[in-house]
Amino acid sequence: MSSDAQPSYGPAYMPADVPGPLARALVERDGRVMAPMGRAYPLVVDHAVGCEVWDVDGHRYLDLSAGVAVLAAGHCHPRLVAVAQAQLARFTHMAGTDFYNEPMIKAAEKLVALMPGGDGWQVFFTNSGTESIEASLKLARYVTGRQNIIGFYGAFHGRSYGSLSLTASKPRQRQGFFPLLPGTFHSYYPNCYRCPINLTHPTCAIACLDLIERTLFSTTTPASEVAAIVVEPIQGEGGYVVPPFGALRKLRALCDRHGIMLICDEVQSGVGRTGKMWAFDHEGIVPDIVASAKGLGGGLPIGAMIARAELARQWESGAHSNTYGGNGLTCAVTHELLCLVEAELMDNAATVGTHLLGRLQALQPRFAQIGAVRGRGLMIGVELIDPASGAPDHDLAQAVMTEAFRKGLLVLTCGASTIRFCPPLILTCEQADEAVGRFALTLEACLAC
Repeated sequence: MSSDAQPSYGPAYMPADVPGPLARALVERDGRVMAPMGRAYPLVVDHAVGCEVWDVDGHRYLDLSAGVAVLAAGHCHPRLVAVAQAQLARFTHMAGTDFYNEPMIKAAEKLVALMPGGDGWQVFFTNSGTESIEASLKLARYVTGRQNIIGFYGAFHGRSYGSLSLTASKPRQRQGFFPLLPGTFHSYYPNCYRCPINLTHPTCAIACLDLIERTLFSTTTPASEVAAIVVEPIQGEGGYVVPPFGALRKLRALCDRHGIMLICDEVQSGVGRTGKMWAFDHEGIVPDIVASAKGLGGGLPIGAMIARAELARQWESGAHSNTYGGNGLTCAVTHELLCLVEAELMDNAATVGTHLLGRLQALQPRFAQIGAVRGRGLMIGVELIDPASGAPDHDLAQAVMTEAFRKGLLVLTCGASTIRFCPPLILTCEQADEAVGRFALTLEACLAC
């Protein structure tokens, strides 16, 4: 199907009353009882299957957001549903930090088997990505005896206080919550499309990372007081920024020189999304600690801190704990999801992701407002710009996200002006083509205004 063809099924344009009357009524009810959360657009979900979502008024959408990169196996995957139903009939919760249960052990065994080397790692289950980051920070400080943590501008690591202190993607996420965690510092993330140090030399050797040693260590924090550097192998909320090859290796070497822990935040990029189990696998490095969540539970709330065993074993009993970590229901589904990812989903992400990336890049000659198309696997970002200046066009990105909803396509923004494509890893090439067709119609509609 050509990029400007009508989608293969469903209306190219939703009815004029989207959101419909049932959705509008529920949005009004929500506003009376729910605290403000900044919803992207008025989608009120009724049911969903695979990569398709239906709202309460019966409108059907193609889902290229996967609940913000959560639904790795798509909506209501039959294998996950069957496992969840069976576990519900046995037990759901039995305080995994106080007692033992086999679903928790099996899920941890599977995670360890999917780590570099397939052994020598230990798992602490959490309930979310931000909790996984908090656990990672605590372990790094505990093991090293150091206090300071370094993150990157553009990063998003969560909204609890430790993770929020490292988050640096949008001012409103931190505004009103100071003071944050002492001892947190930031440096520049390697973004070759928008070089953070305006380097024009064609062989930059990822010079922006040199600023950690040349600037931070000589002016703000001695290396001997840095417990960890926390990095997203691909920046998520910061704009789906893929660093140049070699960046993670350079960070690994820097950490090794100074006895610093390297923490990889794989909350959005992990669990097969980039075509490999972990995004850091593309460079063949081995982190000290990995934070995971989102796609890990197939839609149920779970996260994990996965650390090298010699580090995790240094925690004394009770040094860190929680109530719901190791929940029997979520762990049973997590094990099944990881089996699916290993057997088929991450390979599909690589194959269909390459196809989707190519189709989106093919739109660039047609739309000057597409400044960059980047990504790995099914983690792809389209950065929209003002063609005259090359500056990010935030207003256009917001308009495109909203208009795409009206065209039956669910996408979200990230960074200053990037549309992210993070569909379920079951996406087919035919569905990818439909998504590109609807996206092209959306751009045409927004640029005609």
